[in-house]
Amino acid sequence: MSQAKFSQLSLNPSLLQNLDDMGYASMTPIQQQSLPAVLDGKDVIAQGKTGSGKTAAFALGLLNQLDVKRFYVQSLVLCPTRELADQVAKEIRKLARAIHNIKVLTLCGGMPFGPQIGSLEHGCHIVVGTPGRIEEHLRKGTLQLDRLSTFVLDEADRMLEMGFQDALDAIMDHTPQDRQTLLFSATFPEGIQKIAERVMQDPVMVKVEGGHDNSSIKQQFYKVQDNKQRLVAVKLLLLKHKPESAVIFCSTKRETQEICDELASVGFAAVALHGDLEQKDRDQTLVRFANKSASVLVATDVAARGLDVEDLDCVINYQIARDPEVHVHRIGRTGRAGSKGQAFTLHVDNESYKMAVLAEYLDIKIENDILPPFSLLDKTPYKSKMVTLQIDGGKKQKVRPGDIVGALTGDNGIAFEQIGKIDMYDNWAFVAVARDAAKPALKKISEGKLKGRSFRVRRLRG
Repeated sequence: MSQAKFSQLSLNPSLLQNLDDMGYASMTPIQQQSLPAVLDGKDVIAQGKTGSGKTAAFALGLLNQLDVKRFYVQSLVLCPTRELADQVAKEIRKLARAIHNIKVLTLCGGMPFGPQIGSLEHGCHIVVGTPGRIEEHLRKGTLQLDRLSTFVLDEADRMLEMGFQDALDAIMDHTPQDRQTLLFSATFPEGIQKIAERVMQDPVMVKVEGGHDNSSIKQQFYKVQDNKQRLVAVKLLLLKHKPESAVIFCSTKRETQEICDELASVGFAAVALHGDLEQKDRDQTLVRFANKSASVLVATDVAARGLDVEDLDCVINYQIARDPEVHVHRIGRTGRAGSKGQAFTLHVDNESYKMAVLAEYLDIKIENDILPPFSLLDKTPYKSKMVTLQIDGGKKQKVRPGDIVGALTGDNGIAFEQIGKIDMYDNWAFVAVARDAAKPALKKISEGKLKGRSFRVRRLRG
């Protein structure tokens, strides 16, 4: 399929101009196949992987029909995790830059309820949120969806997997019958089919393969004896390949934490991501992995949705995924944008049926590789190239990234090149600095001032 241009669509001229200013000329396959139907007001079911451009596919549709003069909720986007909701809201705001006075509100669990009520009282056009928190607002009468035009379920498969079926049903009961419903999902299990049949009107079906070429991913399979040897295999693969950023996928929250703790105890810069983490810990984990101060992320499939990390070197499947589509989705996080990626999958004897199903799905002959030599276990684990400093001052204290850079690079400071990613939150900030610059950077900020004030600063472990 040849690449179509956004200019061929019946989009609002201000949206087209903004797309042009952002350097977006051609549509991705999922945008090309779904946007005409979305703009036509039709219900759409679109299946596509992370990185396929699906957020813009639904965001442009809801922005195109939005009436900025009518100050009530016109569109609702549901996401399975706060991280994905934040990412989606950010993308919508970026695409909406040319529309004046538009208000996009994020409503997620793990955040204070009171300020969200205040924001809703001031009115907004688009709400992006997680099912639990949206349902809570509806139950308490603080959110009204009676005039909703567009309802979007993003990563619908994961919402079902996380047990949000009842919340989704309750939310849909608060929406008008004649709304437009857009359902985006990486996989298409039976539960999605049931939702579609119940809440959608003659939906247009769109299916797009992964957002990149899987030939850029080198897959290797290793047979192990038991769970104890799985963990040994993980250590051997990390010690041999020394990935700057690796994700290890596990089946359960408990297993995720146990593997992370074991890797960290022997010296790997490992962090865990699963549903039992408190929000502050989730934020720290995501920040450290994205800024390269943690080189290994151990995660469940659900928690890793919305993970926005570039240049992922490798993926390790601690077990075979529950179905082949999830396997493809996992390994699709590496080898993007023309770079080479590696995917290692561990399996035991009683997973032979899953292996056969996977081989058929991938249309490949799976041959087991030999694990790296056990002598590698005597080696000291490699260190991440960056470390993270947490500053107890953020947006509410009017601290900006420029202030942090200035403080670090001032008199006898560290070099600008030694500063990595800076992440700002309401009451704190995280800055990545090169490992060899950590001590002087810590000293500069703890002994200096930001905005004329002294702030506490500490180095996060790892």
